[in-house]
Amino acid sequence: MKPLTGIIPPIITPLRARDELDIAGLERLIEHILAGGVHGIFVLGTTGEAPGLSYRLRRELIERTCRQVAGRVPVLVGITDTAFVEAVQLSHFASESGAQALVLAPPYYFPNSQPELLEYVQHLAPELPLPLFLYNMPTHTKTIFEVETVQRAMCIANIVGLKDSSANMVYFHQLVRLLPQRPEWSLLVGPEELLAESVLLGGQGGVCGGANLRPRLYVDLYEAARTRQFERAAALHAEVIHVSATLYRVGGHSSAIIKGLKCALRELGICDDFMAEPFHRFREKERARVRQVLAELGITAVH
Repeated sequence: MKPLTGIIPPIITPLRARDELDIAGLERLIEHILAGGVHGIFVLGTTGEAPGLSYRLRRELIERTCRQVAGRVPVLVGITDTAFVEAVQLSHFASESGAQALVLAPPYYFPNSQPELLEYVQHLAPELPLPLFLYNMPTHTKTIFEVETVQRAMCIANIVGLKDSSANMVYFHQLVRLLPQRPEWSLLVGPEELLAESVLLGGQGGVCGGANLRPRLYVDLYEAARTRQFERAAALHAEVIHVSATLYRVGGHSSAIIKGLKCALRELGICDDFMAEPFHRFREKERARVRQVLAELGITAVH
């Protein structure tokens, strides 16, 4: 596998009911994202509400996504789980379905020490049929892949990169310093507000939730940063920040980002906005605000 670079949207999971995919919506969403020139697709991440989905639905989502993408870009599949065996089983299903790589955050609930976390990865990686990206998401897992742990994990051949969603740029700088150890490694950033900065400082791209809605914006920002077009990057970065400061602030709860994206996509006729419990879709007051934000952003139709 070549180093993965560019924009890899963590796609939302379009739902029609508690355990039912919005199949037509998923197909429209994938085509909308691919039309924006993205470099990959990531299913079963945080934006995809993965921990709230049944194992049956996760498998259906993987199979349908891989079939729809049909090799046009790499498909990455999140296999994070509290049970070691479930992560392994899902990895094999992903491989059989046609995925190209896997993504793993630390198992949540039980606190992990760094020696335990490293040993977990060392035990898991050899059992996986595909290349693996580590996923640093300390706000949700309560465990960080510390820099020394990442450095030791880089010695494992089929671990090929890391997505950092810590929003800690000191930590990101420290990871950039490790890249000469594995030149083929991919270091990707999660928070889209840090996309331009991270690419300018040596990162390879972003896993940006906003690319569900405006994939071309994030692709253009990545390219501007990669090619050092500073004025263009600054202008596009301002657009990204505007999305973050408006759409992601509707409702005021920690789930507002996913709710905002799902609601916006429903308003544009792409897919349903049903949420995996315990979350619920926006009510009319918030929905009206989302419509207002879309108008402010000049998004009235999806091309």
